[in-house]
Amino acid sequence: MSPRSLDRRTFLRATAATAATALAAGATTTAGVLPAAAGTGNRLIPRPAIGMHLYTMRRSLAVDFAGTIRALADIGYATVGVSGRHGHSAAAIRAMLDDAGVSAVLEHVGYNRLTDNLEGACEDVLTLGGHWVVTSSLPGSLYTLDGIRRAAAEFNRAGAVAATYGLKVLHHNHDAEFRTDGGRVLYDVLLEETDPDLVGFELDVYWAARGGYDAGDYFVRYPARFPALHVKDMAPDGGFADVGSGTLDFAAMFEHAHRGGVRQFLVEHDNPADELSTARNSFRHLRDLRF
Repeated sequence: MSPRSLDRRTFLRATAATAATALAAGATTTAGVLPAAAGTGNRLIPRPAIGMHLYTMRRSLAVDFAGTIRALADIGYATVGVSGRHGHSAAAIRAMLDDAGVSAVLEHVGYNRLTDNLEGACEDVLTLGGHWVVTSSLPGSLYTLDGIRRAAAEFNRAGAVAATYGLKVLHHNHDAEFRTDGGRVLYDVLLEETDPDLVGFELDVYWAARGGYDAGDYFVRYPARFPALHVKDMAPDGGFADVGSGTLDFAAMFEHAHRGGVRQFLVEHDNPADELSTARNSFRHLRDLRF
């Protein structure tokens, strides 16, 4: 590595540390939850912990990236998870986020980035101001017991690389991770065979429910492994719904979020009819939720 590369890494890590300090200042517990008003529940989600995963907004972003970010800020979102650049560089996106007063906390990347220029992905996340490099899904060939163990080993290796940048690797699940093979739940194997210091998980609560499992149970069984969530609701027919309009009991689910180490509650809807309406509805529900 050249001296210039080392200087750039040092600068980016310092920038990320400053952002992390600012994020932590908005929360008083590991989970980023504060006491609720008397008589309304024990906790609420603080505003700095309510974010939007930008896959939800992809149609609007493709037309007007900066304007969409400003609209999310106007609704009240403090953070975003980046998913798709829409032709913009990490630096350009960071400038648009800074202009709107919104912070990126993570970026989704393909699983192949763990072996294909992970260093570049880490530098981009630092440029964005984030903390986590997140794999969006696993290749289909890995959804077996042997395959998931290979994935766990790859995550550990990648996590060691990301740690040199002051970052952590996370994995975002779908329902396939909750298949069983050899009597083992594949997601449990991933959790148990990855190093907690190097690898975490962005638990998608909708896909966990589709797989037959409750996110709240995972917070208790595997404490401090879930710094970020995808908060996505399920319609009565099993499809996607705005947060708070579906069948998932988020108050019960989040009761133990502090044990899971949750710091970011990122709204997601895979196919919203009206992206800004979904953003408004979902934000209001999380802002007002008591649990």
